[in-house]
Amino acid sequence: MIKQTGVPSKEQVKSKFPDESMLVKPKAIIECYQEIPCNPCSTSCPFNAITIGEDINQIPKIDFSICTGCGSCVYACPGLAIMIARVKDDKAYFKIPYEQLPIPEKGEIWEGVNRKGEIICDALIESILRNKHTDRTTVVSVSVPKKYLYEFITIRGKHE
Repeated sequence: MIKQTGVPSKEQVKSKFPDESMLVKPKAIIECYQEIPCNPCSTSCPFNAITIGEDINQIPKIDFSICTGCGSCVYACPGLAIMIARVKDDKAYFKIPYEQLPIPEKGEIWEGVNRKGEIICDALIESILRNKHTDRTTVVSVSVPKKYLYEFITIRGKHE
C-alpha cells in the first residue's frame, strides 16, 4: 500500500505498535516502512531498545519490554518517523516531533491529522519540550480520543 499511495495501510501502522496493553506506559513507535541507510534511533537509545543490525539499511526493531518511552529517539530521527504513545482511560497521548512554525502552546487545541493529511479530531497540546538536547526539534505532547490511536500522526494549527 505505501509504495502505491505513500500512505501505510492500517495493518502496516498497527504492526509498528505493541499490544495495546503495553501502552499503559509510554513506548516509542517507529514508523519506518522501507529500508534506508539510517541509524540515529538505535545510537540515541540509552536503553538499547532499538536495534538495526549489521546492515545500516535494515528497518529498526524495537524491544517494547525494554523501551521506557524516554523520547531520545524522537528528536534524533532525521525523518521525523518516531513518536511516543501511551493510552490512559479514553485518551491516547503522543509525543511527536514538530519542526514548523508557529510552535503550539500548552493548553491550545490544534487539529489532529492522519497519515493522509486529513483532519480527524481535536488535539489538546499537553506540553512542549524544546531545549539543547532536542537539537532544534520541538517535541509536542498531545492528547486525542483513544479511538484515533492508530490514525493520529501529527497536528496542524486551526485556521481562523
